Amino acid sequence: MISPEDRIIIHELISLHGHLVDDGRLDELGQVFSPNVVYDLQDFGLGKLQGLSAMQESARAMGDANPVGHHVTNVVLTEGEDGHTVNARSKGIGIKSDGSCGSVVYEDVIKKQQGEWRITYRKVIARRAPLGGK
Repeated sequence: MISPEDRIIIHELISLHGHLVDDGRLDELGQVFSPNVVYDLQDFGLGKLQGLSAMQESARAMGDANPVGHHVTNVVLTEGEDGHTVNARSKGIGIKSDGSCGSVVYEDVIKKQQGEWRITYRKVIARRAPLGGK
């Protein structure tokens, strides 16, 4: 069972991503993601980024195309089958500099490494149709 303390820590971990990226503090993403994180952007045709440096390089390459605001909400946590992993599903809203916005779902695998929770896998799924397209 996920303790109440771990739930709070994990919620804040998920929230910290947007603050770091929006502030351009890409070198601090190790506070959120494991060094060997897999950042799955296949739904956007961008494949899977392997490791923190690939994530940072991708964000820098996007430059002004990055959202100015990453907002996360509706975080739901479930304990993984091994008892040492937490699976998280949350909603993300990205606001672009021109005021347009988009919605995504984050599917995260979070593990405690060296006493700290870190996201080891994140899949980003674009929301393109109401009701899940059904």
